Amino acid sequence: MRKIYLDHNASTPIAPEVAAVMRDAMEGAFGNPSSGHWAGAPARKIVETARGQVAELLGCDSQEVVFTSGGSEANNFAIKGLFFKGKRPQPHFITTSVEHPAIMAPLRFLESLGATVTWLPVDGTGRINPDDLRRAITSDTILISVMHANNEVGTIQPVEECSAIAREHGIPFHTDAAQSVGKIPTRVDALGVDLLTMVGHKFHAPKGVGALYIRDGLQLGPFIHGAGHENGRRAGTESAMLTAALGVAASLAVDLAPMAEVQGLRDRFWVALKDAFGEGVVLNGHPEYRLPNTLSVSFVERVGAEILAAMPEVAASTGSACHSGRVELSPVLAAMGVAPEVGMGAIRFSLGRGTGRDDVDAVVSGLEKALTPTGHESRL
Repeated sequence: MRKIYLDHNASTPIAPEVAAVMRDAMEGAFGNPSSGHWAGAPARKIVETARGQVAELLGCDSQEVVFTSGGSEANNFAIKGLFFKGKRPQPHFITTSVEHPAIMAPLRFLESLGATVTWLPVDGTGRINPDDLRRAITSDTILISVMHANNEVGTIQPVEECSAIAREHGIPFHTDAAQSVGKIPTRVDALGVDLLTMVGHKFHAPKGVGALYIRDGLQLGPFIHGAGHENGRRAGTESAMLTAALGVAASLAVDLAPMAEVQGLRDRFWVALKDAFGEGVVLNGHPEYRLPNTLSVSFVERVGAEILAAMPEVAASTGSACHSGRVELSPVLAAMGVAPEVGMGAIRFSLGRGTGRDDVDAVVSGLEKALTPTGHESRL
């Protein structure tokens, strides 16, 4: 089998248009964007053009966009920025039990500094109940963070309804939109969010660049201390090359029409798997409120890692991890209440704009061969 890439939720290939602008920036914008002389002017123009392109994608003012090194920094900035700016003796955060580690880890760190965190449960499809959020709010709540879409199973959270609850109580609302940018609409006013994280390498820009949208008027304590870059909000000299890449990728992401074709392929993929394996394969995540490119499935009583090992040409991700000879269920699937004999066989196939029908057909054929009695996989 030829090599097939179905791991776009992990990282996407750099778009040709993005690579081209990176080359131009490397060759013609070596100056410091903060410098007032002739060498800094081209770099500064590139940075501000990119800021406007990101703002156009998100539907916000360009000065509400702060460039970061990626999603982890943006999430840490949002969470820690409010913690250190706040004045409550025991600040309270609300988030979900299926967030990315870039949300969970900083919140657990802040718990060691006196913060309290409510981890909202999810149902079997991975969605939270907004009523649980409403009941969790206290007078000490300083931030609600609910991811837009889950990276493992693709489930889309009811962000609009949750942000409306946050507004009723005057609480800032953050969403980690790392997986949703370029796949579904992410206009900040439509979502009702005050803070939004985006990550370049999830939508055809390179690794090492992202952005945090900060609604005008919301004050965050600085996460990185130093000189007054990014209007004093994020220290560190901006990279003209990386910000240019993010800007062009954002411009490409405005057009969501290609995702309809991607969703059609994903649905075709699922039908083919059901035809091939029947009750031996089940869907993980919400059947409707799900990213158009994401298909997380479990092969019942199988081990996902062993299935992929028998298909080394296919790049995809498993929903379980092997440690010291034991197969452990992912925290997301565990939070969803997926049974171990089902969750151990989880594989996430995440399609992209370049995925073709022949890719899907080849993977289904490969799975049929890998899961025959003579395959290399084992049952639990």
